[in-house]
Amino acid sequence: MFLVFPDSAAIAAHLSARLQDIIRQDPQATLGLATGGTMEPVYARFVQDVRANGLDVSGINSFNLDEYVGLAATHEQSYAFYMQQHLFGQLPFDPARLHLPNGLTTELEQHCQDYSAAIAACNGVALQLLGVGTNGHIGFNEPGTPFDSRTHVVALSERTRIDNSRFFDSMDEVPASAITMGIADILSAREIALVVTGEHKARTMFNYQEGGISPELPFTALKQHANTHILLDEAAASLLDPNLCQRPLISQAA
Repeated sequence: MFLVFPDSAAIAAHLSARLQDIIRQDPQATLGLATGGTMEPVYARFVQDVRANGLDVSGINSFNLDEYVGLAATHEQSYAFYMQQHLFGQLPFDPARLHLPNGLTTELEQHCQDYSAAIAACNGVALQLLGVGTNGHIGFNEPGTPFDSRTHVVALSERTRIDNSRFFDSMDEVPASAITMGIADILSAREIALVVTGEHKARTMFNYQEGGISPELPFTALKQHANTHILLDEAAASLLDPNLCQRPLISQAA
């Protein structure tokens, strides 16, 4: 079943409420976090609601999905910089509890092993936020990535680099590789929320609906997870079977 909302603002309100519920139930919960344009309204609404409700986030742990290899945390296109701009710098989190892959490490293989081990040691990710690329990648797990993969270094596909080039001055500046949580790491979360917005993702979602489970469309691995919620706006859901779409009652309450 797909959850279809009028727009990204409605999705953001829904996810903000869910995140707050998790934190109220467990003030030291671990969250799996994503980046990109899809997540910006989610984080903006969450920050607004946490401030309005006086929710304490200082005990929250987090693990980000991915980071470009070769970019410092201070680089404006690094995901560390993105998180600081949109979430971490907006609320009183404990920096020691916020985990991101290190794109500048000289020990990439060991760093990847340590990152997966840290995720496993955190008593489980309560909620993993995800977006999806037009080629079906989640995190930076490109088509063909084994479903049992753990954190690893990946050479980015041409499609992914083109999709992400809008954030850089030129294609030449787009990194060629990244560190990403593996699909097995993602599937280890107790709950997964996949957010898909925009007409350009409609065909990707149609392929998810119609196809089987295949590493060639990495996000089809989510069909194996019993507690995955797929949240779409009307544009992204435009090619889906209406009988598979549910439209939740919309509340603007935090």
